[in-house]
Amino acid sequence: MNHGSHDASVPNSQRLLWAGFMAILAAGVGFSIRAGILKQWAEQYGFTMTELGAITGGGLTGAGVIILVGSFMADKVGYGKLMAMAFLTHFLSVVLTLLAGAAFASGGKDAAYQCLYWGMFLFAVGNGICEAVVNPLVASLFPSNKTHYLNILHAGWPGGLIIGGLLSYGMNPDGVKAVDWQIQMSIFMIPVVLYGVMVFGQRFPKSEASEAGVGYGEMFSQLFAPLMIVLLVLHALVGYVELGTDSWISKITGTIMNSPQKGLLLFVYTSGLMFALRFFAGPIVHRISPLGLLCVSGVLGFVGLQMLGNDQLVNTVGFCVAAATVYACGKTFLWPTMLAVVSERFPRGGAITIGAIGGAGMLSAGLLGGPGIGFKQDLNASHKLKTEHQQIYDRYKAPDENVFLGFKVVGLDGAKVGVLDDGAKELIRATEILKKDGKQDKNQEALLAWWTDAEKTAVEDKKFVDEAGLYGGRRALNLTSYVPLTMAAMYLLLILYFKTQGGYKALSIEGGGMKR
Repeated sequence: MNHGSHDASVPNSQRLLWAGFMAILAAGVGFSIRAGILKQWAEQYGFTMTELGAITGGGLTGAGVIILVGSFMADKVGYGKLMAMAFLTHFLSVVLTLLAGAAFASGGKDAAYQCLYWGMFLFAVGNGICEAVVNPLVASLFPSNKTHYLNILHAGWPGGLIIGGLLSYGMNPDGVKAVDWQIQMSIFMIPVVLYGVMVFGQRFPKSEASEAGVGYGEMFSQLFAPLMIVLLVLHALVGYVELGTDSWISKITGTIMNSPQKGLLLFVYTSGLMFALRFFAGPIVHRISPLGLLCVSGVLGFVGLQMLGNDQLVNTVGFCVAAATVYACGKTFLWPTMLAVVSERFPRGGAITIGAIGGAGMLSAGLLGGPGIGFKQDLNASHKLKTEHQQIYDRYKAPDENVFLGFKVVGLDGAKVGVLDDGAKELIRATEILKKDGKQDKNQEALLAWWTDAEKTAVEDKKFVDEAGLYGGRRALNLTSYVPLTMAAMYLLLILYFKTQGGYKALSIEGGGMKR
């Protein structure tokens, strides 16, 4: 990227760009490695799956709020101080996590749980602060080529997922003793230390708005412009379809290909595709504009999810890879290009407008995307099983209704399906742990009693429960595909609107047009 020198606003722009890249890469590495070591935590400290779920969720739902708060603080506190805070929280998250062994030795399972939970919480806080800083920072560093450099910046996320996913795959082999989780966790420190070294002693610019003397009140007022409101809604849809779908798609593709490991490798492959493509956003937008790129991305996202949701079309490994490739091409440019559009059209918003976009996407993913796609799976899986095999449905249905945005369904009980999947191995292990600790869990006792009867028909049941689960997953992806289609239509309307205004242009801080 040699042409970057004449795009840059300050002499150390390239160093700060790659420091931000490394910070986002660190988040991706940490995310993947933590997912791969959960089994070791369960075995060493006696955690149930429910407890592991609580640990991995520690603070993640608040990441969107942290991005918003960090963005409001960025112009007041300064990018450099916030990056130092992000480095400190990332560093402490690893230290606290690595203390779990000593905590377990001195205080037992509960002490280890607290170390791991709060370590995960600090990890999420560090990620949120980084996201709040690096987006407006890169927009300020490269004011004449924002789309290109924001896409390069966000190539760090799939890059981290690739590294972490391959490490997890290699260090947690099936049927072979995994590498100690402490060693795996320590690897996360490498990109953390690297971005810490890269930002140490560096001079950080202010946002374009701050440099131009725009007041905080005016920055905040940009949030209420009609176009900005439309962009906030659009990015909420981006968060729903991209991050929400990513929470489920590896599980679904792994089921399609009859191998969780193949699902993981497919996820690594699509992450690699995203990583490579994000380096070419600049040449593309010079030809079709950022909104044109977003519109095409929405169409590809729709086609890819439709393919993955079609059991007639995608029923082999090869077709699954092809469908995932189309979907990956669709989602690649959405997040960073949306950030660029907001920064280009609202430069007077400083870190606030670009942070609001990131926060909206993250909150939508956490509050709507993940739960909504999960609800659609429940709705369709339970309907299929209930319609075709009422007795099996009655045996595996949840005790309570699931509710999402006013819609209700009695889905399949995840605990019972989990017991069926592994032949009650985890249930028996967790029950033995409780007995050893002299504790009782009425829910586990009830589940064990249920399994005593359900085990008699488990072999036959599993076939139909698996079929229902796969149908529910495919149908959820099929329905979700209409979100990127809606986005594509909205982007097309924006393109037509800007044509009436003389075409899409990036604005300068003074509000006039600016050549690309």
